[in-house]
Amino acid sequence: MAWRARSNEETGNDSAVDTYVEVAQRPPEQPLFGRRIPEWALNHDPDEPFLHLGDVLDLSCRIEAKRVADMFRGTRNAGAILPGNHDGLMFGIYGYNVFAVKLDPAVRHWHQTCRRGAAPEDTSHKTPNEALTKRDFITGYIAAQASGRRPKPGLHAPPPTGEHQVSWRSPDPPAYLSAIEAKVLDGNRYADSYLAQRLRLPPAPGATRGVIIIGLDTNQAGGLVGTWDVIRGRSPGSMGRVRPDQIEAIDPWVEEAIRQGDLVIFAGHHNWASLDLSARILLRAEMAKLHQPLVYLSAHTHSGFWAVHRSLARQPLLELNVSSLSDWPIAYRRISFAYDAGAQRLLVRADLMPHGDQPVKSYADLMAAWEAETCARTGLPADLVKEFDVAVVKKQRESRGSLMEWLLAAIPCETCEQTLYEHAQAYQDALLQTLLQGSSVVKRSGVQMPVLETPASCGGAKLESCAKVLLAEKPHDYKGHVDLFRRKAALVAAANDYLDRLDHPKAKAYMTCRAVQAVKIDFDATPEARTENRSEAKRRAEAFFRIEASVGMD
Repeated sequence: MAWRARSNEETGNDSAVDTYVEVAQRPPEQPLFGRRIPEWALNHDPDEPFLHLGDVLDLSCRIEAKRVADMFRGTRNAGAILPGNHDGLMFGIYGYNVFAVKLDPAVRHWHQTCRRGAAPEDTSHKTPNEALTKRDFITGYIAAQASGRRPKPGLHAPPPTGEHQVSWRSPDPPAYLSAIEAKVLDGNRYADSYLAQRLRLPPAPGATRGVIIIGLDTNQAGGLVGTWDVIRGRSPGSMGRVRPDQIEAIDPWVEEAIRQGDLVIFAGHHNWASLDLSARILLRAEMAKLHQPLVYLSAHTHSGFWAVHRSLARQPLLELNVSSLSDWPIAYRRISFAYDAGAQRLLVRADLMPHGDQPVKSYADLMAAWEAETCARTGLPADLVKEFDVAVVKKQRESRGSLMEWLLAAIPCETCEQTLYEHAQAYQDALLQTLLQGSSVVKRSGVQMPVLETPASCGGAKLESCAKVLLAEKPHDYKGHVDLFRRKAALVAAANDYLDRLDHPKAKAYMTCRAVQAVKIDFDATPEARTENRSEAKRRAEAFFRIEASVGMD
């Protein structure tokens, strides 16, 4: 049985926002072209099912959710997405009432952050409900599964309000997504909502036992915390949690697998060490019912590793943590399972993708594979793009703001926000310069592209002319910074919508190439102490390049 697992934060916000948020910490090529990376991965093996292990969103905004839905709707693959901490918690760490509710009862900042950079009178992009809670994410996901390219008979999305439970089973026994158990909650309780999914893998030739994956929701975040709690490191998203109600919901799946002789694989967004103690105790108790080798698939770390856990139980638990499609090392896994009944061992083969004729054994191999699959198909010299990206990434890194600055400006203050808008201006400049460079490359390629309709603030000028005028303008006060930022952001938003319409193979390859290269350039420019355990030496020590491992009963 072969399929694919991937993560994290794969689409990103379009950066055309009215505030100056954490997405500006990524290279400008990422919000413009980054969503082409998962699109490429999906299209590479269109007949294989996929499992996304969470964080398809970044800020938890409706614009992100729409782009994600459009991307997955366009694929032929059967698939499933597990909720990540970014899928309904702002930045992946905040609850809905993160700021002082008495001062900001409408949670204005979150909604404003998700609004696009349109003029104040452009209400079509400034609705009062631009942010998503976890309830919204689960409801939207179930609705998409119910009526998407592969409709699920009998599956219905929860209503917009009120506590509601979903208990659905596919009428087609071999279906990949074979069952869903979900609960959605209102108000401040929304973070305790859950979405659990059962997946049945396609049988391998000669297999004597079926394999199901129980996709857990490890984001039952519980009590929400405020800004200063987050600053002190107490956030509801960094630690994974699974509540007893979800365990009770999946227990019938485990019991049924035991009766039918199916092997059970567990999967969740948070890596095992990031699950709180109560969650690990609950899961170990559930796993103990199975007389089989135990495997847990995870994400969250953006790094990728293999590990064996023996805490809380004598039986070993093999964990495969997949890599990221937004941070280096950018990769995903093509996974299969083989069970040796005599030895009572389960072999997990997890090819590191993409790769050339030989398995990937270094970061250089991984980058070469991406370049062969994407950059080489553009017909353009890779160095031409790389030279420009090095300059853009370097300049953008030098002008970055910080999440702490944004937090401290949560209560409106022109003096506080002036610096943040300056960072925002610099980031929009980098986005516009990247678009201008891409436009010149398109002209050189001779590929015919659709016409981009610029916003009204451009006065009918085309992208190139409007962008150059905006880049040359220099604001002198707070109001000027805000006004110029919004006009730049509106142009970037229009361009980003335009990029979604580009379907020429060379254009797709070019955008994917740009995104991967920029991420690697940014990684190489980051001091090793700040790469969050993603250095090549650290990844090698944690078996990132390993493509198979087996686990037994003891």
